[in-house]
Order: sequence, then C-alpha cells, then structure tokens
Amino acid sequence: MKFDLKSYARNLMELANQEQSVDLCYSELKLINDEINRDDELAKMIVSGELTSTQKKIALQKHFDNSLDNQILYGLFLVIDSMPRKHMEIELIREFIKYYYQSRGVIMGTVYSAKELEFEDLNKLEVAFSHKLGRKIRLENKVDSKLIGGVKVIIDDTVWDGSYKARIDDLKNSLLNMELSNLSVEELGTDLKREIDEFYDPQIKTESNLTTGFVTSVADGVANISGIYDAMAGELLNIGDTKGMVMDLEEDNIAAVLLGNDNDIVKGTPVSATGKVIEVPVGDELLGRVVDALGRPIDGKGIIRTTESRQIEVPAPGVIDRSPIDEPLQTGIKIIDSMIPIGKGQRELIIGDRQTGKTAIAVDTIINQRRRNVKCIYVAIGQKNSTVAQIIEKLDIFGAMKYTTVVVAGASELASLQYIAPYSGCSIGEYWMNRGEDVLIVYDDLSKHAVAYRTLSLLLRRPPGREAYPGDVFYLHSRLLERSGKLSEKLGKGSLTALPIIETQAGDISAYIPTNVISITDGQIFLQSELFNSGIRPAIDYGLSVSRVGSAAQIKSMKSVSSSLKLDLSQYQEVLDFAQFGSDLDPSTRARINHGRHLVELLKQPQYQPMETVDQVILLFANKLGLLDDVPLEHVRRYEKELLEDMHNAHGLLVDELDDLKVINEELKEKLSETITDFTKRFLQTTR
Repeated sequence: MKFDLKSYARNLMELANQEQSVDLCYSELKLINDEINRDDELAKMIVSGELTSTQKKIALQKHFDNSLDNQILYGLFLVIDSMPRKHMEIELIREFIKYYYQSRGVIMGTVYSAKELEFEDLNKLEVAFSHKLGRKIRLENKVDSKLIGGVKVIIDDTVWDGSYKARIDDLKNSLLNMELSNLSVEELGTDLKREIDEFYDPQIKTESNLTTGFVTSVADGVANISGIYDAMAGELLNIGDTKGMVMDLEEDNIAAVLLGNDNDIVKGTPVSATGKVIEVPVGDELLGRVVDALGRPIDGKGIIRTTESRQIEVPAPGVIDRSPIDEPLQTGIKIIDSMIPIGKGQRELIIGDRQTGKTAIAVDTIINQRRRNVKCIYVAIGQKNSTVAQIIEKLDIFGAMKYTTVVVAGASELASLQYIAPYSGCSIGEYWMNRGEDVLIVYDDLSKHAVAYRTLSLLLRRPPGREAYPGDVFYLHSRLLERSGKLSEKLGKGSLTALPIIETQAGDISAYIPTNVISITDGQIFLQSELFNSGIRPAIDYGLSVSRVGSAAQIKSMKSVSSSLKLDLSQYQEVLDFAQFGSDLDPSTRARINHGRHLVELLKQPQYQPMETVDQVILLFANKLGLLDDVPLEHVRRYEKELLEDMHNAHGLLVDELDDLKVINEELKEKLSETITDFTKRFLQTTR
C-alpha cells in the first residue's frame, strides 16, 4: 500500500481546524522547522528512534524555553504516532507547512545557498519568483556549502540553478568540449575570453558586479582593505564570510571595522562592496522581539519577516519639520512627573553613579506606557547578558514586551556592534515616528557607547584628545540625540522621546562625556548614591535635576498641585541643615521640617510600581492641603495606599471627572478637599 504523507498533513490540519488554531499551528511548526534547519542536533533529536513522543515533546519545550503551545505539540505527535512509518516528524512538519501554503494559494519552494540568507535577500527572491511565475511564492532557505556561492531554487520540481558550482561546472564542460586541434593560439585565447565573459553574464551575476578588493592586514577587529576605490563612509562590506563597515577612507586604501568573527579573515581575504550603507529592518514585526545591533533576532523566536528597512544613520529633522513639545510623557514616577516633567519628543538625561537606580527609572517608564499607545525601544549597550535577560523578563511579566523592541549589544560583543546599536535602535523608532506615532527610546548606556567608539578610534589610529577620547566624540552623541523630537502637524505629529543614560564616577558630572551629553539634552535626572544608600528611592537629587521643557509638558491639574514642591523641599533642606546647630526651634521651623519629611516620604516609590497620573494628583493635592503633615511618618505609605483605594472604590465618579478634565476648577477643588479631608480624619483615628 502506497504511503501518502499528504493525507497525514491534512489530518493535522483538521485537528487544528477543530481547535480553531490553524494559524497558530502553522506559526509554531514554522518556528520548529526554521530551528531544525539551523540546528543539526535538534534535527537528530526529533527523528531519533531512541526517544518516545513524550520525551520528544519535553525536549522541544526545553529547547524553546517552554514557549511552544502544548496543544499543538500534542496534535503533532498524535498524528505521528498514527503513521505506519516512524521517525518522519521533520517530513510531516514540512508537508503541513506546504499544505498550509497551498490552501492559501501560495506555492512553497526551497532556496539552497552556501550560507544562510539574510531576510532581505530571501524576500527579494520571493518577490522575483512571484512576479516570474504569476503566483505567490514562499521560499524556505537551506544551507548547502557545496554551492560555493549564489543560489539554487527549486519550485514544483523545476530547478533554477544560479550557484557558483553550477556555473563553474558549465564553464568546465564548455572548455572541455572546445575543438582545440584546429585552433591557433590567438583563436584559442579569443574563445576562452568569450567563454569566461559568458560565464560572467551580467544578467545572472551577483557579487561579481560589485567593486571587489582584498584585505591587506587585520587585527583587533579592524581590517585594512585595498582595491575598493569608490566606497562610502558607513558602507557595508562583505569580508569573507562576515560583514564589515567602512570607517576610514584614504587615497589608496580603506579601513573597516568587522561586525562578526574575524577568525577566518587573513591577509588576502576577498572583499566586496555592497553599494549600500548599513540598514536595519523596521516595522511592527519587531515589537516583542529581541534583536542584535544589525536587527537580527536573538530571542529564538525565528526570523523577523519585515518588508522595510532604514539606514542606521540619517539626518535629524530640521527646525521647520518640528513642533513645540507640549504633551507629557508620563513616567508613572511621582517625583519626575511632578517636578521634572518629560514631554513627548524631549531628550532627558538620566545620570548618576552605578547602582543608583538609573535603569530602574527607564524600565518603570516603559512599563508605564501600557495602554498609552507609546511604542518603546530599549537599547542595551555593553551590559551583561544576564542583566539584560532580567530586564526582558520583567518587561514580559508586566506585559510591556508587547509594545517594546529590545536591541542588545552586550559586553561580550564587538566594539563595532556596541557602536552602531543606538543608531539602529533610533532608526527602528524613527519608522514609527514618521508614521505619526509616539515612541520612547532608552539608551543604556551612552558611557559604554563612548568607550566603544574610543576603542574603535584608537584601533583606527585616530588621535586621542581629552581623556583619550577622539575629538569628534561630541558629534557621536549629538547626531544621535538630535534625531529625537516631535514632528510638525504636516508630517504627522509623531514623536521620539529619548532617555539616554550616563554613568558617572563618584558623582562627577563635570567629566568629559557627562558634560557633553548634558549640553546636548533638554534636562537631566541626577541620582545620588547618598540618597540611594539612605533608603530614598528613587534617589533623585531634585536640586541638580532639571527639565528644560518644564511645566509646558504637564497637564494643568498636575501643574497646580506640584508648583511649590521644589520650593518646599529646598526650604526643608535649608532649615534641616540649620537645625543641626541648635535644638530650640520655633514652631514655624518645626512645621516646615515636619512638612518636608512627610513630602520626602510621599515621593518615595518602589520599583515596578508606576502610578497613574490621576492618583499622583490626588496624593499631591492632599499634600498641598497640608493633610499629610498630621499623619505619623511611619503611616504615610499606608495612608497613600488607603486613600487611593477609598477614592477609587467610594468616589469613582469624582476620580473619573478629575481624570477627564485634567484641570482642578473651583468646584472640583471643593469636592476633593471635602472628600480627602473626611478620609484623613477617619484614617487618623486608626493610628491612635
């Protein structure tokens, strides 16, 4: 009896139909198939005769960090166990994918290449063959190193072989079949030239039509190259099996930094220009994904199928293309939203020593964008992979990964990748900004970015200047941060808000890189080690922190309850210092100290607990009325929690009115005063 694999693929499709999960089944099996093509050990495991179906399911879940759908795996192995032929898991998965495409009018094909194709190249092939055949084509990429170069495409048993191996074989056969006996030396030379010219037919050649050269020397991730005379600054090069980026242009040679492993690159390694500067894929497909500095996925969730890309370095919008920053970007952090407000399109520096909570502020701000229609990008530069993994886990737990893209160039990555990572992240964000959407990007951190650029510059033998940084290090960050802003109404009013992070040494904000970035940005949030160690979190120094956009980026209700906060805290600090020299204080001084202590306690906030703006306004309104001053200091946190619970549960309409109006008029002020005063009286009775 003939074995029909297609009928079992149909059975699997019917099972998925019953569960209304056909698309989920396809995406899960496609993810497994892509990983099988990359990982020989996984392929051997899934067809192993020594493992049961249950063991294979467990092994697959372990490989994919328990992210696969158990129901899909159950259906897959249920069908496999019913097949007369065993260990055909890979064939069934591929037959199901093929059947899925056929049911949607798509033809499945295979493209073989000497090395794994970039998504952009695979997409171009699919578009070309779809146009050629008049049907939608989807290609699966398989690697065959024997092809040497080029590609070989098979669709419905039809083969298009444009591989180097096939062309070399054609040239060899053509030369062997030449009639040599009656040819003169001149005629033989002419025929050989004609054969070689046909071999390099411009209609089928790929890399051969590009400018080519060779490596003259390579060391420490920098290659000097000769033979390429029309390269552009920042151009992408193919150097052996890796990529490089042009950094220095000289009269007779160029220098490029490598973007991959240099183990196989030696003197004489061939180099070809690509004719384009470095680009990264952009689009909604990147949301929820973790990518490297070149936009390649590193989260194990398979290929990212985007249709657009952007150059990593583009000019910043001009003055005419921008509009004033007047819309708040809520961080959910009380002390920031009230005293150091950030507007959409602003560049607000987060600066402080290590381990003072800089990243915590950025992560809380990303978490607070949930339901605010703000897309987020977190760029990790020079961070430990374990630290980045913890941040991604927290973002996932709080549901923030749904609207966030993480770009990682870790501490173990090449300095060149750490150098281009923030520009790549910025280009990803600009795509959404140009579509009229609001975007938040965090650069964590630009101190390590400057160090990576200094490393590259010294390797390229550029002259060092102050603190061994090259003279153009200011331009390094200015051309990055100037790309943030809010576009004009004509361009869609999209915004890109930047939160660059800088690490200081012993609180020295007068060092070279900190002063550079302070002068570029629109304000800074300064975190102090002393405050952090004394238990004040977030440890923000309100005296050195400033927002140059200021109250223009605050809603009116927040502005009205926070206008005196800085003055109150400054007066508190002043009289507190004065009180250290004497014990006999007048009543007004004691009241000011008491008010300041309660305000400091109110502004404390645990990590991962961003607060809604309306809740902040309610608490600060209670502070403005002076009601908080009567609450024992140790009960302030409980007062804060119970006041908000009471307002939402018993006075929900009042809270909604405050949230909708975004301004405290006289009528609303009277209602709030009465409600909060009444609650405070009841609360104080519980503290006696």
